[in-house]
Amino acid sequence: MFESSHDLDPTVRAAYLARLGVEAGPPSAEALRVIVQRHAERVPYETFWIPAGERWSINPVMAAQRIAFDGRGGYCYHLNGALGLLLRSLGYAVHGHVGGVQGAEPSPDAMGNHLVLTVRDLPSDDNPSAVWYVDNGLGDALHEPLPLVAGTYLQEPFELRLERADDESWQLIHDPAGGFRTMAWTTGPAQPGDFAAKHEWLSTSPDSGFVQVPMAERRDATGVDVIRGVVLARIGANAFTAEPITRRSEWFEALADRFDLRFDATPPESRDRLWHALLSAHRAWESGRSRR
Repeated sequence: MFESSHDLDPTVRAAYLARLGVEAGPPSAEALRVIVQRHAERVPYETFWIPAGERWSINPVMAAQRIAFDGRGGYCYHLNGALGLLLRSLGYAVHGHVGGVQGAEPSPDAMGNHLVLTVRDLPSDDNPSAVWYVDNGLGDALHEPLPLVAGTYLQEPFELRLERADDESWQLIHDPAGGFRTMAWTTGPAQPGDFAAKHEWLSTSPDSGFVQVPMAERRDATGVDVIRGVVLARIGANAFTAEPITRRSEWFEALADRFDLRFDATPPESRDRLWHALLSAHRAWESGRSRR
């Protein structure tokens, strides 16, 4: 969610909550935990809209509508943007911040490639500071909110660490088994313009990992389900890597069953384009491997 005047329509909110399997109620630390957990478990991190040729904006209202009515997910701008709107509609003091997922070498150029949420004014026995770090936009990292307090936190199968970088920024250090190294964010309020250029590059550039390898991730209490292209795997409890799914019907069924990710609202030509792109990329990878 950005610091803006966006509101969530009551009809969208009702459908959104129904997808999460939760009911509207007054803000509390426990209610926040349940909402964030259900969101991680039922709304996947996914980039299949990119090879399908769907040019999604980062408008959080549109993202909330896709989540509520179309059975889709998105990446950080969509998931955290929509979740922020939902939380605010329920009375939570939620704020968006500019973040940057970092590689092995930290780079200031990464700032803006991630949207972070914090929720304030919710004290609990384990978090008297009353400020929570909320992030459903990292795919394989958080399953529930973290107190915005420096320390090490275990969320199976990962050990996560929060550090205060300086007076105006924080960073999350992911487990070595996770999909990225660190993510830093600033404490000031975010605006849509902070993310526009990064979103354009991430979703269209041939050099973007999201363009090169479309994928989905779904976090739960013991691990992460992941599908990259046509290869399904799991990290954590009951870990596995399956054989590539090269039958179209089986691939879409796996997305629905494993990720609650559905394409009924996607135009047939976009579904065709998606499947052709995934299978062609897999065949090219197989061909390259066989020549080594």
